[in-house]
Amino acid sequence: MAGGGEGGGAGSDVVHVVMFPFLAFGHISPFVQLARRLVSGEAAGVRVTFLTAAGIAPRVEAMLESAAGAVRVLPLGLAPVPGLPAGAASTADVSGDGAELLKLALDGTRPEVRALLAELRPDAVLLEFATSWVCDVAAPLGAKVLYFSVFSAVSFAYFTVPARLAGGQPPSALTARDLMVAPAGYPAASPLTSAPPQLQGPALVYPYTSFHGMPCVYDRVVAGVEGSAGIVMKTCREMEGPYIDYISSQFGKPVLLAGPVVPEPPQGELEERWASWLSSFPDDAVVFASFGSETFLPAAAATELLLGLEATGRPFLAVLNFPKGADAAAELEARAPPGFQDRVKGRGLVHTGWVPQQHILRHRSVGCFVNHAGFSSVVEGLVAGCRLVLLPMKGDQYFNAALFARELRVGVEVAQRDDGGFGRGDVADAVAAGVATGGDGDASKWREFFTNEAVQNKFQVDFIRELKKVVRA
Repeated sequence: MAGGGEGGGAGSDVVHVVMFPFLAFGHISPFVQLARRLVSGEAAGVRVTFLTAAGIAPRVEAMLESAAGAVRVLPLGLAPVPGLPAGAASTADVSGDGAELLKLALDGTRPEVRALLAELRPDAVLLEFATSWVCDVAAPLGAKVLYFSVFSAVSFAYFTVPARLAGGQPPSALTARDLMVAPAGYPAASPLTSAPPQLQGPALVYPYTSFHGMPCVYDRVVAGVEGSAGIVMKTCREMEGPYIDYISSQFGKPVLLAGPVVPEPPQGELEERWASWLSSFPDDAVVFASFGSETFLPAAAATELLLGLEATGRPFLAVLNFPKGADAAAELEARAPPGFQDRVKGRGLVHTGWVPQQHILRHRSVGCFVNHAGFSSVVEGLVAGCRLVLLPMKGDQYFNAALFARELRVGVEVAQRDDGGFGRGDVADAVAAGVATGGDGDASKWREFFTNEAVQNKFQVDFIRELKKVVRA
C-alpha cells in the first residue's frame, strides 16, 4: 500500500481512502453511506478522508457524525466562477446552469487537491464523473483510483458505456432517437431495451451535451472509469447481475460491489409533532409521499399528486420541496387545489422542508410510501416494511422504477403519459394496487435479504477484501 504521509504505510493493514463526490447531496449521500459502512463493524481497518466544498463541510460532517472518529472531512475552497452565485457550494444553492458552473468550480480545485493528496498519501481515491482529472493527479503518488458510480447499474449501463459511441461519432452527434434504443450488448432480458418515453429531448441527450466548453458528462464518466483501477457500485449481483457484467465487459475493469448499503436504523425518537399525528391512525393506514431534497415536482404534477392522495380516502403526509430561494409557503398554496385543505383536514398534511424520513417510514401507522424511485429511498421504504408506489421524475429514476417494479417486483409504478404527466386517478389507482392483498409482490423476500445481518456483513467483508486486493496490486 502507499507509503508516507497519512496513508496506510508499507505493510500496514489499514487502508486510507479519500472520497471526492460531486457537489450535489444526491451524490454526496451514497459516498457518506459507503464511508460509514466501511469504517464500522467488521470493516475495521479502513480510514476515510472526505473532500468537499467548505460551504457544505459542516452539513457533510453532520451526515458522518456516527463515524466521526474514523472519517475526517477536509474543506476545499471554491474559486469564483463568472455566473456562479457567491457562496454557492452545492446544487441546492443554484439553478440548472449553476450546477454546470459548479463543475468548473470543482475543476479549479485541482491544485489544492493535488497538494492534499501529496500530503495525505492515501491508498485509494474514490471519485466520480465531475473530477476525472483526479486520475492524473493521483497516479504519480501511487494511489489507486476507483470510479464510484452513485447510480444503479441498470441506468449506468444504458447511458455511459463505450458501446454508446460504437459508430465513432462524438457524443454531441447522438440524437434522442439514437438514445431511445439500448446500446449494443445491453442485457436482452431487460425491460428497458428502449428508453422510457418520458425521457425526451434535452433530458435524454443531457449526458452527451457540452456546457461552457466543458467535457460532457459522458466524456467525464468514460475518462474517470478508463483512468481508474476499477468501478465501485452500491448494488449487488442478486439485484443487477446482468447489468454489472455488461458494465465490466464494456470497460474491461473489475466492478467492486459494496452491496445496497442498507441504512442504519435511525437514532433517537420521532419528534412529538409527527408522532402524535401519525399515532392517531390505525396500523398501515397512512400514505407517506416524499421525493427527496433535490427532486421538485412541476406545479401541475404536485396538484395532481395531492388530489390523487385525497382520492385514496386514506390519511396521508405529503412532502413537497422547492428550489432554494423559492417562497415555500406561497408555492405550496399555489399547488393546493381550491377547498383542498378543508376537505382533507384531520387526515391530510402537506409539508415543505426536511422531515425525519426513516423515523416516519418505520412508524406503525405508515403503510405506503410514494416516492421518486431514488435507490436509497426505495431501500429505506422496503426495510421499513412499507408498500412502494414509484413516481419517477427524471433521468435514472425511470430506470430504477422499472428495475424495482418490473424485474424485482417490489413496487407499483404510477401510470404516466409519454410527456411524464399523470393524473390524480393514476396516483389513486397505484396506491390502491400497492396496498391491495398481493400488492407487495416479492417485497417480503427482498426485505428479508436487506435486513439479514449476515448477508449485509458479507457484502462489507467482501468489498473490503476486493478493495485491498486492488490497492495491493
